[in-house]
Amino acid sequence: MKNTSESNADTSFEEYAIIACGTLSGEIKKLQKTGFLNAAKVLFTKPGRHEVPRELEEQLVQKINVARTHSEKIIVVYGGKFCYLNASDPGRTIDMILTEQGENISRIQATHCIDMLAGVEERTKISAGKKVLYLTPGWIRFRNYVYQDWDKGKANENFPQHSGGAVLLDGIGFWDEYSVTHPEEILDFSDWMGIPIAVHPVSLDRLKTLLASCVCN
Repeated sequence: MKNTSESNADTSFEEYAIIACGTLSGEIKKLQKTGFLNAAKVLFTKPGRHEVPRELEEQLVQKINVARTHSEKIIVVYGGKFCYLNASDPGRTIDMILTEQGENISRIQATHCIDMLAGVEERTKISAGKKVLYLTPGWIRFRNYVYQDWDKGKANENFPQHSGGAVLLDGIGFWDEYSVTHPEEILDFSDWMGIPIAVHPVSLDRLKTLLASCVCN
């Protein structure tokens, strides 16, 4: 029996267009570079649009229309629980939006981008019983978009409650380079949150498996 990595290696995305949140652009581009994600087209929405659901919906629809010009089949790399929260219409979900756009659209089965890099079991081990704020490289790189319109007061209300600090799930070697080239930005981000940032290396195997599960063989 093949293991998960071997099974994923047999997956082809040639007949698919990929639409992903810009916060995962580093991970998606790495999978392209390594040859795993040989998609017909890869498109990114603006990072952090969970803060602006109307804009997220508009961008998704626009990217789907572009993707249709490259492939009939589309994979959307967005979580189903936390990526789209519409206070004006709480019953509306990201899957409703995708269903409205027609057939042959599948969505990666995860709650949000953090869950795409490390599942609940792995995150539980990492946190060691403490409340942890998980980050991806995109959350640091695009923090002005991710935390759009957040002031220091809102930061103080949300971040200090994480007794375990912030943990960066790094599957692309982001921290080693960014901490050298942009140390002031990391310190500024940590100071703004009021909690330290630690790095936890992860593989991209979970993301690869979730992507592969969207392919109809």
